[in-house]
Amino acid sequence: MLDINLFRTEPELIKENLRKKFQDAKILMVDEIVEKDIEYRRIKTRADDLRGQRNSISKEIGMLMGQKKFEEAEVIKQKVQDIAVELKDIETQEGPLFDALTKLMMQIPNIIADDVPIGKNDTENVELYRVGEAALKDFEVPYHIDIMESFNGVDLEAARKTSGHGFYYLQKDIARLHSAMTAYARDFMIDRGYDYVIPPYMVRSDVVTGVMSFEEMENMMYKVEGEDLYLIGTSEHSMVGKYIDTIIDETDLPHKLTSYSPCFRKEVGAHGIEERGVFRIHQFEKQEMVIVCNPEESAALFDELVKNSVDFFGTLDIPVRVFESCSGDLADLKHKGVDIEAWSPRQETYFEVGSCSNLTDAQSRRLKIRINKENGERVFAHTLNNTVVAPPRMLIAFLENNLQADGSVLVPEALQPYMGFNKQLNK
Repeated sequence: MLDINLFRTEPELIKENLRKKFQDAKILMVDEIVEKDIEYRRIKTRADDLRGQRNSISKEIGMLMGQKKFEEAEVIKQKVQDIAVELKDIETQEGPLFDALTKLMMQIPNIIADDVPIGKNDTENVELYRVGEAALKDFEVPYHIDIMESFNGVDLEAARKTSGHGFYYLQKDIARLHSAMTAYARDFMIDRGYDYVIPPYMVRSDVVTGVMSFEEMENMMYKVEGEDLYLIGTSEHSMVGKYIDTIIDETDLPHKLTSYSPCFRKEVGAHGIEERGVFRIHQFEKQEMVIVCNPEESAALFDELVKNSVDFFGTLDIPVRVFESCSGDLADLKHKGVDIEAWSPRQETYFEVGSCSNLTDAQSRRLKIRINKENGERVFAHTLNNTVVAPPRMLIAFLENNLQADGSVLVPEALQPYMGFNKQLNK
């Protein structure tokens, strides 16, 4: 959510940002917000004035009663009653007007960074660089489900019976590999100075609306029926929510966190044949990076998060490329974002395995996450997040890149301590 002062002083900046994000339909909302803000301030000013008068008169009544000037006190009491009537009428307008104004403001996207490429959708994202040799295999690489099944490592049919489409059972070495990746990712981030956290897997609605847009919430979140609880789609939700309505001393920042959680999402399928199997599912596990920091630090920390991902994949012998999200592909709360894509020898192209975002103060303004600056100023914190690893999608990249012609899978040195020091998986 943007600062209301930006609507008051630079509405054209907001409108231009909407044009860059190809959300022209929201331009008229900016004018509506400005108008509602003027009306809200007028009503609030009158309400505050009446409350001030009431308090002042009440003190005067008390003084007169103390002086036993009962008749004069009764005359003034009538003024209090008149004020109460007008104040009640105004207060019936004040609350709903504030709610309507807030709802409109929450639909306006964050201001994107100056260097974000302008484009309508992900087809116009811009490749920044590649790391690692994207080599082709000299043998045919099977589909990832076939590789997993060769190790008796996945059972989709049983999962369809118990849970429906979009679920899976991982088994034996594949299940162990899955757990090894999340454990290694945890330790990798701890070694880089991030505090390890296991957060709640369900959050309340005020946290959900604080960390994402209404559209994302509708498309992603599962709600617990009859309760004000949602299953998290990523641990970012509960990790940033951890700071709701808090004030952090500047000297304590940045907070660098890495969190593990299962993740639950409605979205599944409808994205092409390569998303069969365990590519896009309702349930998966994830190791995440989350940072809460001073506004001045967020740009540099964004670069640090991206480097963490690139370095992590390098230790697993998986080539990657980094793509910058264009304006139209950025979610509404994002100021800047990149996708980390892993090389797929089977597809002979890259596919997304992680996403890094700088949300500046969009989340903290909604959740009231503030910083006490050393100079006495109080500002909203900046929040950032990035994926460390998200199996089972990560398993696809790992298996394809480390698959050998005989069907075995090499285990990189970094992962061997988590796999019983085995150097390869054999059927």
